Amino acid sequence: MSWRDRTTSGTAGKGGRAQNRSGAASVRSVTYSTSPLLASKTPPWRSKFLVAAVGLSFCGLLGRALYVQVIGTDFFQRQGEIRYARTLELPASRGRILDRNGLILASSVPAPSLWADPKDLDSDPAQRKQLAKLLGMTGKELADRLDDNPNFVWLRRQVDDGVAKAVLALNLQGVHQVREYKRKYPEGEAATHVVGFTNVEDHGQEGIELAHEKDLLGRAGTRRVIKDRLGRVVEDIGDSVAPVDGKDIDLSIDSKVQFFAYQRIRDAVAENKAKAGSVIVLDARSGEVLALANFPSYTPGDRKNLTGAQLRNRALTDTFEPGSTVKPFIVAWALETGRVRPETIIHTAPGRVSMGGFVISDSHPHGDLTVSEVIQKSSNIGAMRMGLMFQPREMWELYTQAGFGQKPQLGFPGAVTGRLRPYKTWRPIEQATMSYGYGLSASLFQIAHAYTVFAHDGEMIPVTLTRSPASGDDARVAGLRVISPDTAKTIRQMLSLVTGPGGTAPKAQTIGYSVGGKSGTAYKQEGKGYATKKYRAWFVGIAPISNPRIIVAVMVDEPSAGKWYGGDVAAPVFSDLVQQTLRTLNVQPDLDVKTQIVAKDVPAEEESF
Repeated sequence: MSWRDRTTSGTAGKGGRAQNRSGAASVRSVTYSTSPLLASKTPPWRSKFLVAAVGLSFCGLLGRALYVQVIGTDFFQRQGEIRYARTLELPASRGRILDRNGLILASSVPAPSLWADPKDLDSDPAQRKQLAKLLGMTGKELADRLDDNPNFVWLRRQVDDGVAKAVLALNLQGVHQVREYKRKYPEGEAATHVVGFTNVEDHGQEGIELAHEKDLLGRAGTRRVIKDRLGRVVEDIGDSVAPVDGKDIDLSIDSKVQFFAYQRIRDAVAENKAKAGSVIVLDARSGEVLALANFPSYTPGDRKNLTGAQLRNRALTDTFEPGSTVKPFIVAWALETGRVRPETIIHTAPGRVSMGGFVISDSHPHGDLTVSEVIQKSSNIGAMRMGLMFQPREMWELYTQAGFGQKPQLGFPGAVTGRLRPYKTWRPIEQATMSYGYGLSASLFQIAHAYTVFAHDGEMIPVTLTRSPASGDDARVAGLRVISPDTAKTIRQMLSLVTGPGGTAPKAQTIGYSVGGKSGTAYKQEGKGYATKKYRAWFVGIAPISNPRIIVAVMVDEPSAGKWYGGDVAAPVFSDLVQQTLRTLNVQPDLDVKTQIVAKDVPAEEESF
C-alpha cells in the first residue's frame, strides 16, 4: 500500500474533526516556491509597462481635470448653462407716429404669436386638423412647416387674441405662445404713403417707418431665467435689463387735411377715368407738409397682392416735364433783372415760331400780350421770348435755386432728383423749350416746393415732414433769397389772373378766399418721343393770394374722360382742398362772399402745351 492509500484509509476511519486537522496539515505542507508556474521568470519590461500605463492614465486624468477646472472652465460653464439657462428678450414697444395735433397715425399693440417644438408635439390626426384650421392652413402646410425644424418653428405670428386662445385650448404639448407687438394704422390707406409700414419683425420698410427707424425702434431688454425640460421658467437668475421704448415721431401732417386730400384725389381719378393722381399741401410760412396723398393706395395692415402701382409714392418718385408751371419763374427773373415790366408788350403773333427745325406754338394765336397776360393765357411763345433774353447759365442758376435738379432735403426714402442738364450743353432750341417747361423734369413735390419762392416773398424755404418748432399762425422760417419781395408780390398778382375770367383755370376759384396759381398740361413721354393721346394734368397754386398761407399742388395722370387740361381736371381739386384746409387751419376769409364773383362757370382759356 502506498503512502497515499494509507493516508486515505486512516482518515476515513476517524471523525470529522480529525479529517479537518489532517486536511489543513496537508495544505500547509505544500511548497509554493516549487510550483512550475511561479518558478517561471517574469520579463522586466512587463512590470515597467504596467507602472507606466498606470502613471500615464493618472497624468491624463489630472490633465483633463486641470483643463476642465481651470483652462476651459468658461466654456464648460457656458455649455452647462445652455442646458438649463435661457436669455429671454423683452421686446421694446416701437414708438408712435403722431400727426401735428397728437392724433395717432401708427402705434404698436401687443399681439400673441404661436410657435411649436415639433419633437415634443404630441397630437392625434384630429387635433392636428383642428390646429391647421385655426391657423388658416391646410394639413399639408402645417406638416411642411413642422418638418422645417425639429426644435423650433413659428406656427403663426401676430394672430388675434381669439385665435391664440382657441389654439391653446387644444392643450397640445409642444405648442407655445409668446407676446410680440403688432403695428396698427388708424388712418389706413389715406396716410399710408407718408407713414409707410413695418415687416413682421417690426422693422420699418417704407415711409416714415423706414426714415426714422433708429428713433422708432427703441432697445430690447433681457431676462435671464432657468427653464426645466418642458420649457417652463423655474426661476430668474441675475439682473434683468428693462426695454427702452422707441421715441414718438411728431409729423407735420394734419390728419383731417390728409384724409380730405386723399378722398378728393381718389374721386378725381375716378371722375376723369385716370390712371393715378397725387396731391400735396404745404404750409407757406413754416414749410411743413400738411398733406401728401396718392391714389391708388393700399391698406398698410393688409398687404396681400400689393402691386408696385399701389406702393409707389408718386408725388416724390415720379418725374415729368413741369410744363407751364415754370413760366412764372421766367417772368419773375425777367422782372427782377429789369428786362421787362408787367405791362411790357410781348409779340406772340402769329402763334407759331420755327426754330432749329422745330415749331413752337401756342394753343391758338394771341397776338400782342402784356407780360401779365403771358402768364394768364399761358403763352409758350411769350415765355420763350423772355427766356431767350437770358444767358443759359442765368436760367440754369434760376432753376437750380428753385430746387429743380436738386434732391429734396426731406429725409424721406424715394425722393428723386429730377433732371436739369448742365447749361453748357444747351442748344438754343433747348433753352427755348425749357422756358415753358420742356427739356427738364421734376416731381410734383419739387414743383410745390419751388412755389414757396412766390408764397414766401421771394425766398426758397426748407420743407419738412416732421413738426417744426416754428409751427403756428405767426411762424415763419428763413429761406434762400431768389427774387425780391416786390417781384414775388407781382407774380402772385399775375397768378391770380390765371384763376379769373380769361385765365386757364377759373375752376380753381374758392369762395371766401383769394387764390392764384398755374395750370399745366403735357403729353406723356413714351420711349424717345411723346404719346399723342396720353396727358398729365396738374395745377399748383397759393392761397390766400393776398397773404399766402398754403401751397397746393395737384396732378392727375392720364385723364381719359374727355377732359385733360390742368384747368379742367386738377384745378377743381385745388379749389376744394384750399377751402377745406384753410377752414381747418382757422384762416379768416379775405374776400366778401356776398360780393365775390365766382368764375368757375366761365369757360377756361385753352392752355398751350
